[in-house]
Amino acid sequence: MIRDTLELRVVEAADADVRLAKVEFDGAGQWLTAARQGPSEPLAAEVWVFDKKLDRVLLVHHRWRGWVPPGGRVELGETPREGARRELFEETGVEAELLPEPAAATVRSYHPEWPATLGLSYAAIVDAGMPLTAESGQPAAWMSLEEDWDSYFPEDPSRIRQHARFLREALAR
Repeated sequence: MIRDTLELRVVEAADADVRLAKVEFDGAGQWLTAARQGPSEPLAAEVWVFDKKLDRVLLVHHRWRGWVPPGGRVELGETPREGARRELFEETGVEAELLPEPAAATVRSYHPEWPATLGLSYAAIVDAGMPLTAESGQPAAWMSLEEDWDSYFPEDPSRIRQHARFLREALAR
């Protein structure tokens, strides 16, 4: 529940990013509206990190989720954008500037026993030659967007590929 201005700042930042997101899935805006009315699960944020050619994406291998973008729970008082940057650094050692427009907003459960929550996906473009410092037990690797990868979220590869195409078109203008 929104109890103070710090939490209100976080919810307002999430609301702004849901509105800016290139794509909204699973009623993300409606979920956020309902979350304003009472208790809700913590928000989640991730980063779709692309190489400069936009033909590879940086993923981490989670012990049971498979290959997923770096991300996780947004900490108390942190905006989703701040949480995404922190999680990216913690899981890969990569510090990146996130693109202004979030890639996607979705509502999903990140564990079979957890309720669904709002997840914001941000995008970044980095030099794939930079060294990766993976979190212990969770390797990080560049994956070709032309190949499929095993993920707890089977729709992610196509959504990430779609966003890479959007970025290619936007950068070509």
